[in-house]
Amino acid sequence: MINTSSSREYLSVRLRDLFASYPDVREIRMFGGISFMVNDRMAVAADRAGDLLVRTNPTDYDDLLRRGAVPALMGQDKPMGRGWLTVPRHQLDDDAELAYWVNVGISSGEPAKGKPVSAHDH
Repeated sequence: MINTSSSREYLSVRLRDLFASYPDVREIRMFGGISFMVNDRMAVAADRAGDLLVRTNPTDYDDLLRRGAVPALMGQDKPMGRGWLTVPRHQLDDDAELAYWVNVGISSGEPAKGKPVSAHDH
């Protein structure tokens, strides 16, 4: 059995690498995960199991589901709504795919300052 805390930590290290060149990023521990705030707004979070919670524009929700995300849930059966998705850990092995989802989270709100993160920036 995989230690879920180490799965969360592994994903967090990869996220820190992606955010390294991005201005105004803070980490906050909440709900058993590690959230990454960009310009004081949560963009993504590494959850207990090493899955990625991603803030989304509700208009992009259906397209992002087709890309492989699943509806984000609070608890076991309460959907968080069209502004949040979960990307399962097994879909994040590729650095470019992780960078894609991080950019979804960053671009989900007001225009962010800085350039999109890339798997090749670190």
